[in-house]
Amino acid sequence: MIALMVLMWTANFLAAKVALRTLDPVTLGPLRVELAALIMLAVYTATSRQRAGEPRVRAAFDRGDLWRFFFLGVFGVAGNQLLFLIGLHYTTVGHSSLIIATGPITILLLARMQRLELLTVNKLLGMVLSFSGVALLALEKGISLQAGTLKGDLITFAGSFSFACYTVLSKRIAPKYDTISMNAYLYLSGAIIVMPLAIWRMQRLDWAAVGWQGWLGLLYLALFGSVCAYLIYYWALRRLAASRLAAFTYFQPVLATILGVWMLGEEMTHNLLGGGALVLVGVYLAERMPR
Repeated sequence: MIALMVLMWTANFLAAKVALRTLDPVTLGPLRVELAALIMLAVYTATSRQRAGEPRVRAAFDRGDLWRFFFLGVFGVAGNQLLFLIGLHYTTVGHSSLIIATGPITILLLARMQRLELLTVNKLLGMVLSFSGVALLALEKGISLQAGTLKGDLITFAGSFSFACYTVLSKRIAPKYDTISMNAYLYLSGAIIVMPLAIWRMQRLDWAAVGWQGWLGLLYLALFGSVCAYLIYYWALRRLAASRLAAFTYFQPVLATILGVWMLGEEMTHNLLGGGALVLVGVYLAERMPR
């Protein structure tokens, strides 16, 4: 199941690149959120009886969490997924996957600001290495926003930061709900937030020009990248230690980079190799727990 999850997330980059050939990111992002919310709502409805028999968690929505889910929808769905697609539109699969891999570092910084995490020498060294790797990737073709991948890299990092904010904020509310309910409420709030943008873009969309590749890419992003992979992740998290599960995710940026070079013809540069090595080593040091 974990191997399937890693493959889903890896193929997510390729599916997005294919869909972006006929759908602009400002249109693809909201459509992905709306479709994922519909799929998640169907899963929530189909499993309602099964979850009702679990006394340890709450399935019904608590009105007191309304504003919390609003902010979670802003950061975890609207901000993260829209910025991911916009950033990927201007950068490569290799750059995008490695920048997103620095998510644990950003989460660590935010948790430290809230005094939820202690900083050790390994964690500080890991931060320095990871951000050095991101800088090496971003400055591969100069510092101009008009050339190279810098603009896409910065937008991708903003999306990763948005997801880190969601992760830290969700720590207070996630224990109250089961996995399916949490994801259903999250995507529903995100769908409501981006609905005006989705309606506006759908009115301006040339439906005949999209083609089957664009629709197939959209379906994959919503069904597998937004629903199935996350459900597997939280399912596995209840059965494995978080550190052991995180170790499997290191394969994702490596596989994504290889597939980007092989299937999309992206260039394997010295900056990509060097920056990628710094990012992965840095994240490993920051997440490494003492025996």
